[in-house]
Amino acid sequence: MSAFTSPGEVAKRLADVGYLPDESIATVAFLAERLGKPVLVEGPAGVGKTELAKAISQVLDARLVRLQCYEGLDEAKALYEWNYSKQLLRIQADAGRGWDEAHDDIFGPDFLLTRPLLEAISADAATVLLVDEIDKVDFEFEALLLEILSDFQVTIPELGTVAAVRRPYVVLTSNNTRELSEALKRRCLYLHMDYPDVDRERDIVRTRVPGVSEHLADQLVRIVRSLRQLDLRKPPAVAETLDWAQALLELGFDTVDDTAARTTLSVLLKHRSDLTKGLAHLEVPADPSAG
Repeated sequence: MSAFTSPGEVAKRLADVGYLPDESIATVAFLAERLGKPVLVEGPAGVGKTELAKAISQVLDARLVRLQCYEGLDEAKALYEWNYSKQLLRIQADAGRGWDEAHDDIFGPDFLLTRPLLEAISADAATVLLVDEIDKVDFEFEALLLEILSDFQVTIPELGTVAAVRRPYVVLTSNNTRELSEALKRRCLYLHMDYPDVDRERDIVRTRVPGVSEHLADQLVRIVRSLRQLDLRKPPAVAETLDWAQALLELGFDTVDDTAARTTLSVLLKHRSDLTKGLAHLEVPADPSAG
């Protein structure tokens, strides 16, 4: 039985857990569940790619299994490895047995250390598999992932083939730092997430940071949008917008005036050069107490 009946229902249920999708997000999330396909989500850092997977796991009441990708990630850390220390202890404890008997014992389930990919495949309950920042791994690991996503099964030479009893809902995220293979893209539904428009970002702020007035939310998201037009090393993403809103609220600001900007803009902009450009863009005068 399908968990979703329409993109509109997906949008409502995601909103109920605090994630406000646009039409394209809701549609792809719906189709991924109905077609049983992974979702490849690309876009700038901080626009809500990872949060989408978390929200879907809440909506589906599913366990979230996260594989955080990084340069040098290998099969042992992503799929499985053997508990060599435990195996050695068992061999030492049963030194009188022959190798064939010992081999069958130590290469059993009790000595297997499952990693995120195998955990998601072998789970018998609803699972959302998040493969985060897939663009950070090399093509060899991408090929391994491609094989797993094709059949949703893993062959462990010592134990045999482990096939998914219940296919996980799969979300892959990419910051687009490198081009992914066409083979991987073919097996996925594609979703590009960009910075939201003013209205949606304002709604996100009001939802995620209770207590922020409509005036302050509107003002700060418009400022953020204008800053994204500058030539910055790291344009502020939605995550920074939320942090900035929370900071302004905690400090008691109900509007972004010169003092508020000078005091808190470093929550939004994370490089000194960006901060200098941002203050100049907002025409904030230098701190009179400085120097």
